Amino acid sequence: MTGQLLREALTLDRYPRSNTYDQQWVVDHLMGPHALWCSESLLQVMPLRPGMRVLDLGCGTALSSIFLAREYDVDVWAADLWVDPTENLRRVDDAGLAGHVHPIQSDARQLPFARGFFDAVVSIGSYHYFGTGVDYLAYLSEFVRPGGAIGFISPGIRTAPDFTPPPYLANRWGPDLCTWLPPDWWRSLWERTNLVTVDTADFVPNGWADWLHWLQTCAKVGRGYEPDEQMLQADQGDLLGLTRVVARLK
Repeated sequence: MTGQLLREALTLDRYPRSNTYDQQWVVDHLMGPHALWCSESLLQVMPLRPGMRVLDLGCGTALSSIFLAREYDVDVWAADLWVDPTENLRRVDDAGLAGHVHPIQSDARQLPFARGFFDAVVSIGSYHYFGTGVDYLAYLSEFVRPGGAIGFISPGIRTAPDFTPPPYLANRWGPDLCTWLPPDWWRSLWERTNLVTVDTADFVPNGWADWLHWLQTCAKVGRGYEPDEQMLQADQGDLLGLTRVVARLK
């Protein structure tokens, strides 16, 4: 697939900000669903103001961090456990955002920040790996000022987590999929803490189809992930999607 064809395949009207980026760059740093589409979907329901300090938690290759800083004029701390922060800093420098995106290596459960330091926390495709415990929101909220926002997008499922998966999911089922949870599950977990007001808990509209389209396109350039592609193709949005949750600290 040529660069032009790749750009055409990954240009969608509902993601006008993401369309301006080099799609080969996004494909080359594939980690889960399309990082910029997910970021843009989250920011449709989670407004940021210029100059805010934002934690991008579980940022992966920092594409979402670069997107947030460039598109919303915020300062971003790009925290990830597995990706070398020096590699992320190189991407940040190449994007012309030195001083606006600050890559660090950190465990989500051992964050090295002052209390109340951030105006907002975002997490794209990773919150479900570390945030399902009943005590995690209480921990994370320590680093956010009163009235600040926390939001994430992660793979999700429409039904209760203890359901019996159909055959096309059973073949893929494992501990990782057990953290793909419904929006209402997250709403209940967060509201029970009495720490936040949940403004949004839903599925990204057409999120499953965009996720499938992304994987199918990546496969054409040798970068897809066939098990998830087959699973999404079989499901057709019946159970699977992208969970989106946004809340404000009280």
